[in-house]
Amino acid sequence: MIIDGKKEAEILRNEIKKEISSLKDRTNEVPSLSVILIGSFVPSEIYVKNKIKKSEEVGINSNIIRYPEDVPEEKVIKKIRELNDDKKVSGILVQLPLPKQISKKKIINLIHPSKDVDGFHPINVGNLASGYQGIVPCTPLGCSLLIKKIEKNLSGKHAVIIGRSNLNGKPMAQLLLKENCTVTIVHSKTKNIKDECSKADILVVAIGVANFVKKDWVKSGSIIIDVGINKLDNKIVGDVKFDEVKEKVKAITPVPGGVGPMTIACLLKNTLECFKARLI
Repeated sequence: MIIDGKKEAEILRNEIKKEISSLKDRTNEVPSLSVILIGSFVPSEIYVKNKIKKSEEVGINSNIIRYPEDVPEEKVIKKIRELNDDKKVSGILVQLPLPKQISKKKIINLIHPSKDVDGFHPINVGNLASGYQGIVPCTPLGCSLLIKKIEKNLSGKHAVIIGRSNLNGKPMAQLLLKENCTVTIVHSKTKNIKDECSKADILVVAIGVANFVKKDWVKSGSIIIDVGINKLDNKIVGDVKFDEVKEKVKAITPVPGGVGPMTIACLLKNTLECFKARLI
């Protein structure tokens, strides 16, 4: 089975749109998302354009705050503080990567946890690790929702994650532990990665190497979630060799059209959650 991320993202967006409409009828308010975009890095421009478009489709008010590549860090900091204090702003997103004069750590820590729609603030990271309520990073959340569409009960499943980044690997592990999976994280220093992957009931691949996982790496009947986005021979491919692996497994996400659409849908979900938390 090929997991249709576009379809699942559309279902989630429709649910979000319906809930926002209901909240608007009750409160006369809607969520608001502010996106800070620095420089003119083409992939970032595309990502932000898609995020704004999908936000508006579900009824989220959104705006882009643009700065040139050489903007002083203090100017961005001042703007984030203003957005933190603005009661009309539900969520704040600073598009990564950032230019060298701006500290990613400082910017992430500055966004108020209650408006941190990316789920990167240490308080939200800590909430996830502790099993408390909080904002979950969009890509791992999207992966988790796709997995649950295929297998509702994950208790006792062996999950292997390739990649240990703060953006994907680590939060993905926490989400799967919450589902009572046995979780293994492998990375560039792991010995016998292939052997570890071949034991996985669920394999999440986020390493950034085109076609890294081959057919003989995966277990028959497993679920494969491919987070990778790589350009190869003028094509976009994932970290998994899709054409050969799909014949062996129970379910797999394609690239493109798998995790990507769900990531944006989960950003909208997080923006809505931030808005609802303020209403309580």
